[in-house]
Amino acid sequence: MARNQRTKVTIRCNVCGEKFTLRGRKEPSGEVDTGFKQCLCNNDRHFMIHEES
Repeated sequence: MARNQRTKVTIRCNVCGEKFTLRGRKEPSGEVDTGFKQCLCNNDRHFMIHEES
């Protein structure tokens, strides 16, 4: 996948269960950068992140 292509990512908060569907850019290290910082419940650490195919 080229660096400028975007991928769909689903992020679920492990504290309150809120679900976010975002688009992000795949980094060369394999991580996806979406710019997501924290959930509505102020959780900024405990997430389940799933990259869609």
